[in-house]
Amino acid sequence: MMKFRFRRQGADPQREKLKQELFAFNKTVEHGFPNQPSALAFDPELRIMAIGTRSGAVKIYGAPGVEFTGLHPDTATITQIHFLPGQGRLLTLLDDSSLHLWEIVHHTGCAHLEEVLSFQLPSRPGFDSASGLPGLTRITVVLLVAAGDMAALGTEGGSVFFLDVPTLTLLEGQTLGPDEVLRSVPDDYRCGKSLGPVESLQGHLRDPTKILIGYSRGLLVIWNQAAQCADRVFLGNQQLESLCWERSGSTLVSSHSDGSYAVWSVDACGSLTTQPTVATTPYGPFPCKAINKILWRNCESGDHFIIFSGGMPRASYGDRHCVSVLRAETLVTLDFTSRIIDFFTVHSTRPEDEFDEPHALAVLLEEELVVLDLQTPGWPSVPGPYLAPLHSSAITCSAHVANVPAKLWARIVSAGEQQSPQPASSTLRWPITGGRNLAQEPSQRGLLLTGHEDGTVRFWDASGVALRPLYKLSTAGLFQTDCEHADSLAQATEDDWPPFRKVGCFDPYSDDPRLGVQKVVLCKYTARMVVAGTAGQVLVLELSDTPSEQTVSVSSVDLLQDREGFTWKGHERLSPRMGPLPWPAGFQPRVLVQCLPPAAVTAVTLHAEWSLVAFGTSHGFGLFDYQRKSPVLARCTLHPNDSLAMEGPLSRVKSLKKSLRQSFRRIRKSRVSGKKRAANANSKEANAQLAEQACPHDVEMTPVQRRIEPRSADDSLSGVVRCLYFADTFLRDAAHHGPTMWAGTNSGSVFAYALEVPTAAAGGEKWPERAVEAVLGKEVQLMHRAPVVAIAVLDGHGRPLPEPYEASRDLAQAPDMQGGHAVLIASEEQFKVFTLPKVSAKTKFKLTAHEGCRVRKVALATFASVACEDYAETCLACLTNLGDVHVFSVPGLRPQVHYPCIRKEDISGIASCVLTRHGQGFYLISPSEFERFSLSARNITEPLCSLDVSWPRDSAHASHRLRESPKLSQANGTPGIILAPQSRDGSPDPICSKRSDTLELPEAMLSPMSIDSATSADTTLDTTGDVTVEDVKDFLGKARTIQPPATLLGAGTHGPWPLHVDPTCPARVWAWDLALSSGVDQPFLWAVGHP
Repeated sequence: MMKFRFRRQGADPQREKLKQELFAFNKTVEHGFPNQPSALAFDPELRIMAIGTRSGAVKIYGAPGVEFTGLHPDTATITQIHFLPGQGRLLTLLDDSSLHLWEIVHHTGCAHLEEVLSFQLPSRPGFDSASGLPGLTRITVVLLVAAGDMAALGTEGGSVFFLDVPTLTLLEGQTLGPDEVLRSVPDDYRCGKSLGPVESLQGHLRDPTKILIGYSRGLLVIWNQAAQCADRVFLGNQQLESLCWERSGSTLVSSHSDGSYAVWSVDACGSLTTQPTVATTPYGPFPCKAINKILWRNCESGDHFIIFSGGMPRASYGDRHCVSVLRAETLVTLDFTSRIIDFFTVHSTRPEDEFDEPHALAVLLEEELVVLDLQTPGWPSVPGPYLAPLHSSAITCSAHVANVPAKLWARIVSAGEQQSPQPASSTLRWPITGGRNLAQEPSQRGLLLTGHEDGTVRFWDASGVALRPLYKLSTAGLFQTDCEHADSLAQATEDDWPPFRKVGCFDPYSDDPRLGVQKVVLCKYTARMVVAGTAGQVLVLELSDTPSEQTVSVSSVDLLQDREGFTWKGHERLSPRMGPLPWPAGFQPRVLVQCLPPAAVTAVTLHAEWSLVAFGTSHGFGLFDYQRKSPVLARCTLHPNDSLAMEGPLSRVKSLKKSLRQSFRRIRKSRVSGKKRAANANSKEANAQLAEQACPHDVEMTPVQRRIEPRSADDSLSGVVRCLYFADTFLRDAAHHGPTMWAGTNSGSVFAYALEVPTAAAGGEKWPERAVEAVLGKEVQLMHRAPVVAIAVLDGHGRPLPEPYEASRDLAQAPDMQGGHAVLIASEEQFKVFTLPKVSAKTKFKLTAHEGCRVRKVALATFASVACEDYAETCLACLTNLGDVHVFSVPGLRPQVHYPCIRKEDISGIASCVLTRHGQGFYLISPSEFERFSLSARNITEPLCSLDVSWPRDSAHASHRLRESPKLSQANGTPGIILAPQSRDGSPDPICSKRSDTLELPEAMLSPMSIDSATSADTTLDTTGDVTVEDVKDFLGKARTIQPPATLLGAGTHGPWPLHVDPTCPARVWAWDLALSSGVDQPFLWAVGHP
């Protein structure tokens, strides 16, 4: 008789509804500094700042928590951004000379960024014969005039075109060609040479009809747009880089390619000026690099500011990235560690004010944003509440701590404030304060800890949208490095010219790679912390509110246990400093445990209640009692063939002979297994056919399991310790529970030790002298020898055990200690639950066999229901090597949901992922940015903000918005329906221009299949667009009046609805399904191909 295994009969509707209330996947916000910034803008009226990137992303920042993100349809570099002041709109210029108009629109009380219109110049002369504009070339500069209603476009050919901004259409008859300008220039200046590209366009603050035009050759012209003539001409002969028009309009300042700048007087007699009033090379007389940008800001005191970038002596300091600030006799050369993108000053822009009075300077660099206080002597830096460079030193590890107690939070914040005290005279706060944060105060405080290559650990406030830096811990001071020598050299050059001043915190260089932090653990109840590094150093630290000077206890633990035949070929250990050392307020080291050999620490855990720290490397694991400063246990996990483990991460030595031998063994095994499979193929095929005939069709069969080859016991690095875990559970017998320690290795081995931890007498403060003892209780070897990723003990009710001190301080529900505990062991290939103390298999789920993937990250998370505040479930969340996130029930290990989260090619993103206890996660999308995502339907951290804008929303603009076509964007990582713009140059839409017989919809467009999947029980789709039912009716009405559309029938959620062909593009068919059942107008858009 044949045996068949079937799954449960279908899906339970109640359970499916509950899953929708518990789980939902959203990518919510990007923390950190934008990767590869390329443009900068500031709106002085709304006090918001925009940053554009090389990937086409637009990010707008205001007050902390106020963030807007947009993404251009095509991946192109944003070269310029210009705000329409006070309107909440901005214009972006891409490197393909396309202009895009963006608008911050409000919907249901919250605001989001939306692209409204786009404009594309023909790419070469004569490209569009109908336009009659053969001189259009690449746009080099954009100037907004007439309160943002008109834009002047300077081009590479020397022409200036004028654009109507609300409609993004060229204004006919107002084009200014270079020939018209040359008529106002003397004959001897022309001498057959062209003026070159338009390098700069500047507007007059009080007279919008006048435009200052600067050409590459050096010619400056004040053009009167109303009279269509040149008011003034300045005959410069040096190649122009930048221009600035002084507030009153009486002075111009120009910067040039030879490192000089010139001041021109506009009030001088005559319409032609041949020489500037002042011409100087600040860092001359030797050849200097170009001054790329220059600003002139006047003050009531009479001492104006001249701020410029570049201009450094080419031979000696040509590789420096500098911004110079000159005021009267004071010159400061701000020296940065990354390339300068752009800068602006925060000053008065009201026409009635007579002076600029700048009070802040913001400099956007390739790796950070620096803001300086120009009102305080010394011009100190202003700490930012966001946009901090996460990668000031490369991130090597990260960890998240949830529900941080208020007292510990205040102590960490206080320690951070003592690290960077602000001058007493400084009153300037962060100047970018636009918008209002509508998000509620976070219910709990979350800490994100990042370990770095230079031995530092940074603490970040991850409670809300803005990732705020709190405190920085440095471990380098405990060890002897070469940094003191470098500091002394830097001090010796301070009196040299130019007067350099180091600014910014981006410093990618590490004094010693052995300082790199590998693992971080923090106990939030005792303020103790463990930091483990690349050279086998394990530091136990304690938070102190005051500076102190003390000696750090140093101990060594030999993990090889005198095993013969092994020689360490890697780096040496770090040499600790001896004697009392000064430590600032904050986390101060108490104990240093040095692992021998000094290999990188691969796992660490802390139990503050027992005063124990466990650590593991590629050679074994150890247990240390930091209260008594004595080692408890050392266990070597090396296999006799683990020669690679002795080479260390910084060694390049590899055994070619061994790798070849292993390759041939794998080939031989695959051939043997292939013959065995061929012999049984016929019988298996017959069984499969019989099973297909006998199975009822309404019962879902168990998916075919992939064959998993057992791993060899002599694989390299099989002794690497992957995880360590402390638990109070039943290990020796079912009647007595006690402290235990668990260790899992790369070869699928699990070691469980019973610990004898002496406790202090009731009311006694003295710690008992008896040492902690560890006895091996169980040893488990997984069948396929897959690496053990995580271990967790579940109590009698199937709940994970609370953290140390949680139960004793009534901060969490006490675990069920009446027996029936189980241990969950998660390997790369499967999850398995064993009963305790017998360690017999109870439940398992073979993830690799079912899904063909391997586990990379695992966390037990609590998912709260959005429908019932008191209901929550604890589940197992895991991230795989394919970038998918899976959620399983505990302890049943039943699959609940799974979502695609990270691209499988993004190996560094998968490796950097951190899963939190409340169903959220972080992973690096670039060296400087964390993407935040949520698996919980209730616990979501996302921007909810508004912006107070005032500008006339005329009917013409509304009609443009009605012609917009929906498009699915991945802006900010959050799927949502946004509106894609119509092209305004008369050129065919790129989608419509495709032949109908070879129609290819872009990936961002939605198909009916993707809609079905997106609105299924396992996936949520954000459909919060700015389209209303009235817009839909107007749109469909216009479609009917313009051209009778081909009408098809499409099946919607509320019956068949007609599909209307867009008359402007036959390749698009829109179907609107008005879902009115919920009482809210929610139009869902389907886009399908129409031949």
